[in-house]
Amino acid sequence: MEIIDALLPLAAMMLATGVVAGLLAGLLGVGGGIVIVPVLDTALGIYGIDPAIRMHVAVATSLTCIIFTSVSSTRAHHAKGAVDLALAKVWGPGVLMGSLLGAVGAAYVDSQVLAALFGVVALIVALKMLLPLDGLTLSRDVPRGLAAPLPPLAIGGLSSMMGIGGGTLSVPVLTLMSQPIHRAVGTAALFGLLISLPGAVGFAISGWGDSRLPPASLGYINLIGVALIAPVTVMVAPFGARLAHRLAKRHLSMLFGFFLLLVAGRMLYRTLLA
Repeated sequence: MEIIDALLPLAAMMLATGVVAGLLAGLLGVGGGIVIVPVLDTALGIYGIDPAIRMHVAVATSLTCIIFTSVSSTRAHHAKGAVDLALAKVWGPGVLMGSLLGAVGAAYVDSQVLAALFGVVALIVALKMLLPLDGLTLSRDVPRGLAAPLPPLAIGGLSSMMGIGGGTLSVPVLTLMSQPIHRAVGTAALFGLLISLPGAVGFAISGWGDSRLPPASLGYINLIGVALIAPVTVMVAPFGARLAHRLAKRHLSMLFGFFLLLVAGRMLYRTLLA
């Protein structure tokens, strides 16, 4: 009975995380990881998980949840005609390769490094989305030729290390390449699947057999967190997708930016306190 009482607050936090993550997955094209990672990091800290692997567990669990969220969100956006399948075919291999490399590389860095990376990237993206830079573009279209593999590799690698679905990075990158934000959001949902699947596999392998892991873990992936968060995010994501198509372009950008600013502040504060 005492064990159940001790787990109830954690279960409630996981379920609430799933609701918020699912809503944002559909609304912003993110896989929900931008919510799941900081909340799980906090929850795992409360339950006494070793700080050296806490972010690794949060990131790996987040990526596993994103597998399910991305499928639901992509289907909803595809129904609205907002998924650029031609771009996905071009960028897909690079995103996949970057995700796998990021997951392997993350296993060799400290948990605080992952937290700092998460905070810095989120802050940069937040400023880009909040400032009145809607007309700012770096190119008239997605780059071709020798430079073509670089953006998807970077998005896949950084997203995998941060435990996010790719929307956090690919949405602003695609808008800088003159892509409409609604299409960028829809396509980012598909990239979330290409990032989360190889990323989760990489973290499962790299964390295998670590004695510091919490109960019911598959490598760095915590199956309890996945079981509680993933189903809720899948159910809620379509509601977020429908809401996204009712919002104006600027309103969607501002909402994305404010949310990322809050998350960045929290993760950088955590890093400074360590």
